[in-house]
Amino acid sequence: MRKITEISPFFLNRKLKFSTKRTPYQHNVYFCEVQTLKRILDFYINSSVHVALSVFSMSWVTLRKFQLPFDADLLCFVFFAAVTGYNFVKYFGLAKFHYRSLAGWLKAIQMFSFYCFVALCFFALRLPVKTLFFIAGFGVVTFLYAIPFLPKRFFMDQQKNLRDIGGLKVYVIGFVWAGVTVLLPLFHQGYPFHADVWLTFFQRFVFVIILMLPFEIRDLQYDSLRLSTIPQKIGVRNTKIMGVLWGMLFFFLEFFKDDLDPNEIIITLIIAVITLIFVVLAKKEQSKYYSAFWVEGIPLLWLMLGFGMSK
Repeated sequence: MRKITEISPFFLNRKLKFSTKRTPYQHNVYFCEVQTLKRILDFYINSSVHVALSVFSMSWVTLRKFQLPFDADLLCFVFFAAVTGYNFVKYFGLAKFHYRSLAGWLKAIQMFSFYCFVALCFFALRLPVKTLFFIAGFGVVTFLYAIPFLPKRFFMDQQKNLRDIGGLKVYVIGFVWAGVTVLLPLFHQGYPFHADVWLTFFQRFVFVIILMLPFEIRDLQYDSLRLSTIPQKIGVRNTKIMGVLWGMLFFFLEFFKDDLDPNEIIITLIIAVITLIFVVLAKKEQSKYYSAFWVEGIPLLWLMLGFGMSK
């Protein structure tokens, strides 16, 4: 006699068949879950949290590189300043001229940016005055990057800010990122600006410009000719060649430093190779997450590699 706990193959097969079949309700639930995750990811990117984490990560990389302690007040300030600054630059025009017709997602980003600005003020009050004065210079550059202030004769249309001066955009971003993620943490900690610091600053400046190239290639079909972006001036193929040359410069600058660390050399090589792969594979018709998520996430990988190599 068959044991009462034994299941007939017939019923087992029927059970398995029933358990693997999706009902319309299950399909709807799965679709809703995917859509919800996509909305969260889009908000995470569009609200500049991802890029702010990149700035945060590179600032922490600098502290670790020069063997300085973790500074929560400064790094949190940098994070909230990046969110506020980037959202101000990206959405200032839309909020100014289309306030009554703003989409729901943009209103949500506005509210989120406001709370980040409040947090920014909170952490600013915890920083010494000398640090705030040092930060102010980069804040002014960011402000002028978005706000029209220059005479019209510099432009082909009505725009009058730093962002719209032909060929200047990537270098302004590179300068601000390098200053905030290298010079600011060291100045705040009272670290002397010796040769290795300036080499790191220039190396970071080069890295940020390389990081911008996939974005420049992506936006080639949207950017006005007056911007004179690198791909507009020299073409996509030559932009990639330039990116490879800059990537080599980024890596070999590590060997000119007085304090050579084998782990830092390996990490720099890994970051250079990964970044250049993204540059070489970049194209005008790319996934919405290619640059905005994967390329912009490379600094987070840089920080994680630093933790992993230090063990």
